Amino acid sequence: MDDKVIVTNRSALQAKYGAAGYREVAAAVAALAAADKQRGIVTRLVAVDDKVQMKRFRGRAVTDRKNPRQNKAAIDAVFKALDPDYLVILGSLDVVPHQDLKNAAYEAGGDDDKLAYGDLPYACDAPYSTDTAKFVGPKRVVGRLPDLTGAKKPDYLVRLLQSAAAFTPRPPKDYASYFGLSTRTWRKSTAMSLDEIFGNNARLRLAPPSGPSHPASALRNRSHFINCHGAESDPTFYGEDARSMPPSLTTRALRGKISKGTVVAAECCYGGQLYDSVTLALDMPICQQYLGAGAYGYFGSTTIAYGPADENGAADLIAQYFLLEVLGGASIGRAALVARQKFVAQTGQMDPIDLKTLAQFCLYGDPGVVPVRLPTATHLPSGVEADHAQRVARRERRARLKATGEFLRQTKPTASKPAKRKTRSPTVKKALRNIARRAGISPSAGFKAFAVKAGPAAPRLGKKAGSGVGADRYYVAVRAPAPPSGKRLKLGTAVVAKEVGNRIVGYRVYRQR
Repeated sequence: MDDKVIVTNRSALQAKYGAAGYREVAAAVAALAAADKQRGIVTRLVAVDDKVQMKRFRGRAVTDRKNPRQNKAAIDAVFKALDPDYLVILGSLDVVPHQDLKNAAYEAGGDDDKLAYGDLPYACDAPYSTDTAKFVGPKRVVGRLPDLTGAKKPDYLVRLLQSAAAFTPRPPKDYASYFGLSTRTWRKSTAMSLDEIFGNNARLRLAPPSGPSHPASALRNRSHFINCHGAESDPTFYGEDARSMPPSLTTRALRGKISKGTVVAAECCYGGQLYDSVTLALDMPICQQYLGAGAYGYFGSTTIAYGPADENGAADLIAQYFLLEVLGGASIGRAALVARQKFVAQTGQMDPIDLKTLAQFCLYGDPGVVPVRLPTATHLPSGVEADHAQRVARRERRARLKATGEFLRQTKPTASKPAKRKTRSPTVKKALRNIARRAGISPSAGFKAFAVKAGPAAPRLGKKAGSGVGADRYYVAVRAPAPPSGKRLKLGTAVVAKEVGNRIVGYRVYRQR
């Protein structure tokens, strides 16, 4: 039985690093497998472009490494054949691509992301689709060890594999202290998150005035929670107050200050984007600086993310859920899966912003790494090996998670498709104008209407308007002012309003992170 499967594209790695470079990577994978064996984990490497291997798994080999459909089908075939507890995607976007999920909230000049890239579909057994609504029932424990996009030498990837091989669980006290960073404008929201995760917000640092350089005494804490602005292809996070948006954290400011074993949840826009720093001659992404310094896991967004200014929602919640699970003793892969499932479960219906949030957050790191070691009072009967008992317990957890994912897939209503007709209700139109005004965007803002589709097994409550999920719809408007001079920051506002029975019954206002 294979407990962990590492999937990669051998020819893509060989094209990047040459035959000798690939041998270095393969040796590092073998060393990780050997270390896993000592922990009772059986690990296998699978090349999705290998015709012989893929035939054995009744799948088709990937012939175009950039093709999301081919990669999704190949990884599904591998998972179906081997059913591992952990799935590791080895390589960056030029080895195994993110999936190309459509962003229902796309609006030129407001939310410019036509796609919400991510690894969510690899965590689901639903077939390839660009509709995030097809993937609201994740079941698999998945993480990615990303080398540097465009890299010519394998050193960085080898370092990540070595870090995964050498991981050591630590007692809870080693993760009880944290590094918390927020824009000044979002201090209430971030304080709420820290209170929820750690029971206090005493260590919250606000930017400005904090940053971009922070003392080693703050950064050496192994739990990091960051709620700042991020920009596309930018090795900098930014703060914000009423007058300025100074840098709050940079790739360079992290060098030499990160403790091995650090775990990060970052809400920032593009905080998990794996841009090609080599070709662009930029510092590597902040997420990859963390990993290269020995961080065990990084959970972040590939595109524009959303959350309220003074409350918790969207990115706040999924990031919270991840860290809470890690602190509770889960592997980082299980923590990411549970975070996704909790995020889907906590809302009655998945509106376009919810769907984008689910799609865009990715886990970087070996999903089998367990940062926090909890004390156990379990005693094994005579003759039962610890490895066998751990495998049985892990299998039981996976079975429960699969059942939860299937329930969500079958029952969760989603709003990813435009409604066929616009509202004719004067009451709804007036309410949308009032909501836009309250949110600080033009009252004439054009709201897009989205129909709500029930899950395949959701109960049907009737056809009368307002009596069942099929009668509901959501309205979404996203507006963004011009960014500050010399910056590419997204500073937009998204408004989501819910209609039931020809009346607006609630709304939410989000700020782009």
